[in-house]
Amino acid sequence: MQRLHARYPFLEAARESVATEAVDLATVVEQDRAVVDRARQRVVTALESGAIGEPHRDPRIELLSYPVARVLVSMVGERVLVRKYARAEAATAYERFTADMADDTELKSVESTGLELADLLAEFDLREDVREVADSGYRIDVGTYLPLAEDLWEDEWRLVNRPLKAGEVPVDEDELLTLLREAIRGRIEDGLPFDVPDTIATALADDDEEIRSVLAELDLTQDIDTVVPDLFPPCMKALLDQIQKGEHLPHHSRFAITAFLTSIGMSTDEIVDLYRINSSFGEEMTRYQTDHIRGDSSPTEYSAPSCATMQSYGDCVNKDDLCERIPHPMAYYERRIDDADDEELEDWRENGDDEQSASDD
Repeated sequence: MQRLHARYPFLEAARESVATEAVDLATVVEQDRAVVDRARQRVVTALESGAIGEPHRDPRIELLSYPVARVLVSMVGERVLVRKYARAEAATAYERFTADMADDTELKSVESTGLELADLLAEFDLREDVREVADSGYRIDVGTYLPLAEDLWEDEWRLVNRPLKAGEVPVDEDELLTLLREAIRGRIEDGLPFDVPDTIATALADDDEEIRSVLAELDLTQDIDTVVPDLFPPCMKALLDQIQKGEHLPHHSRFAITAFLTSIGMSTDEIVDLYRINSSFGEEMTRYQTDHIRGDSSPTEYSAPSCATMQSYGDCVNKDDLCERIPHPMAYYERRIDDADDEELEDWRENGDDEQSASDD
């Protein structure tokens, strides 16, 4: 089974396999350079090409490189790296399992390294939520479909473009496999970044520095960690406007805008200052709630609600053309930042700094 786990290290069984062998990660990173080199390659290649590189010929090295790669991603701690790494691992897994499912060779090795559709559905507890329909593909429970499809930007994934019936969404086999890729990406991204023990961080200091250097050269961190209110999605602009007018926000609206602002790089102090104008402002509670959403005082770093959730709470307002093509406020903001010129971003930053200085005076 080691070859299967090395090929698909996101599997629960793969994690259990590593745990069963009582592998001491600190010892691995200090003494097994081949594992560390492969782990670093996974991360660097994810940044540079959206893949994780060629697998190591030794299944043990390949398997152990996955948890070490997650450590390296956590040491750097940049959201853009977390996203790109998770997407690269999921993309590679997708290439592998689609190849497995297309391979109908009867003569296979005794130790199978492939996955079937049923295996993946079982892995993510989707057997009850996905059913095959004779001659017409599959149908998936809408409550399962929405979170899996929320980061898929193309029009065809929007629920309004799907013939929803009896709480189920029709998908063909290729679409189902894409949704499974998203399930894998979500599992890989879950829990990243995490705290790394000092002994392990010290052993990986040079590798950490190399990854940071690659990240800096690619200049990817500005795509989200840039606060440009002019580029906010309409829903977040509206909520921010309400805050600045001192209006009271219901809990779900307050959560949505706070989670959005933490995700784009605003500090707790900056967010607390935004709320000061409100007559019901309480600094201690506002700071606690912001730190909780950020993940500083809770085990979970919360993201902003999806467009579907914003709609359900009545917070989806002033929709524009781009809103019709994206499923998530963060996807909207990413797209607007990506489309902006560097000079425009610099002007917005300078104007924002000038406004902040004026308000401080």
